[in-house]
Amino acid sequence: MTHDPRSAPHGRPSQGSTLAMVAHLGGVLTYLFAGWVASLVVWLVQRDKDPATANEARVALNFQLTALIAMVVLEVVRQFPVIGVIGWVGQLAVGVIALVLSLLAAAAVYRGGSYRYPFSLELVR
Repeated sequence: MTHDPRSAPHGRPSQGSTLAMVAHLGGVLTYLFAGWVASLVVWLVQRDKDPATANEARVALNFQLTALIAMVVLEVVRQFPVIGVIGWVGQLAVGVIALVLSLLAAAAVYRGGSYRYPFSLELVR
């Protein structure tokens, strides 16, 4: 009998895992320019209490700040008449990518692991 790593965890996740999951799930709000708020709050609250949770929140915050920068740049592009559609399509793409990666990260953390985004700027250390 083999162990399936995708199976549901036994018991309830710890409070740290739940908070780390919330930090990653903040990315669901990227399209509304608010994805970074949840991870910032979790990071600020947990950075002195639980280093593992704070690290996951920091990783999520870095990714979500990267997505925020992309969204702001694309919003500026959107204001130009001829190339505005590129900004709109770009914002839609960034929103969908952030949504998918945030859900994958939240699932990985919920199972007790950690997650590293495929791309993000190291803005918070």
